[in-house]
Amino acid sequence: MKLLFANDQPGQYPPSYYAATTQIGPIRPALTSAERADVCVIGAGYTGLSAALHLAEAGLSVTVLEAHRVGWGASGRNGGQVATGQRVDQPELERLVGKDHARALWALGAEAKSLVKSLIKRLQIDCALTPGIAYLTRRAKDTEEYRHYAAFMAERYDYPHMRFLDRDAAGQEVNSPAYVAGVLDSDAAHLNPLKYVLGLGAAAEHAGAQIFENSQVIKIDRDTGRVFTKHGTVTAEHILLATNGYHDGLVPEVSTRVMPINNFIVATEPLPNDGRDLIANNIAVADDKFVVNYFRLSEDGRLLFGGGETYGYRFPNDIRAFVRKPLQEIFPQIADMPLAYGWGGTLGITMTRLPHFARLSPKMLSAAGYSGQGVTLATHAGKLMADTVLGEAESFETIARLRTLPFPGGKALRWPLLVAGMSYYASRDRL
Repeated sequence: MKLLFANDQPGQYPPSYYAATTQIGPIRPALTSAERADVCVIGAGYTGLSAALHLAEAGLSVTVLEAHRVGWGASGRNGGQVATGQRVDQPELERLVGKDHARALWALGAEAKSLVKSLIKRLQIDCALTPGIAYLTRRAKDTEEYRHYAAFMAERYDYPHMRFLDRDAAGQEVNSPAYVAGVLDSDAAHLNPLKYVLGLGAAAEHAGAQIFENSQVIKIDRDTGRVFTKHGTVTAEHILLATNGYHDGLVPEVSTRVMPINNFIVATEPLPNDGRDLIANNIAVADDKFVVNYFRLSEDGRLLFGGGETYGYRFPNDIRAFVRKPLQEIFPQIADMPLAYGWGGTLGITMTRLPHFARLSPKMLSAAGYSGQGVTLATHAGKLMADTVLGEAESFETIARLRTLPFPGGKALRWPLLVAGMSYYASRDRL
């Protein structure tokens, strides 16, 4: 069984709020011929389309191969949070890689966020970009840690956009009994992820990139630069792998370091007062659970709430019921609110929650493992791969130097050990 086909209809977007409310163009043709290009990109999500856009704008011929539709995977299904920095907070990052490397990674994370905002503005992508993400805690004992973090970022990293929230301030932002403190990053943002990725796809095509949909890659010959689908081939000077959680073993050395997990989102019916009784200032929110709860309001005043994970191939039979439990814990006042949509998706995580960048051969690069922060990091990863193809590899190599260990267990036990480990930490949330 392949994750690419385990939970969805081939070539069809999932039954999400995004897909139901977004104008989606006609299906693009599948690859049925032998093509040649300067660059072949595998995957038409944020990473692949950003790479294709920047390469095409630089004058290279680019062919993009997508197993389903543009933005079909995590790029068109996620919570839409445009976060700052890397997936790991800066104090922890300094402990992991040292202060100098951590500072370089912070600069790249800031560049990633700026890139997303600038692309939306330059390409005039109508995706409801809205400022503000709050990171909230349920544990009173962590209040001072959050206060310290806001001060740390202002003093050590000259980042003045992060404001500490005490219990009262957190309650003014989010009307929930669950949270006692947090920080509000006013320079972070949130958006409609499907509209954003479709905008990237249209821009890449306008710049000259060729996109084939329903064209799953089944084999790569690194030596010759040939990429094979069921009905066609692409021969290219460079191959960019942009598959993330839907890698499905295409390249073993990536599969050992980037593992897929499934996450789920529901959307309510439109709420009274456009949802401002729940989230007063229309910010996005992520909390401190190991299995993160994350939520925001839609353009039409629904609550979009993400919660719950699974670690096998199949999604739950009833996604709405699965996510309703964490939603009730955060917002008991809407515990019985009808849920209009429920959908799932697969993302790629690494052992450290830091991205895995790799130069797999002289002709082939890979970027994956954004661990839930893909709107910014994946968009930037595509540009960094494009820069590397164009001869500017320094930023790509700064991330590639990160030590992303393989998941333990070997081929036979890797997945069972991941399930056991993730289930253990999820059970700590429940306790």
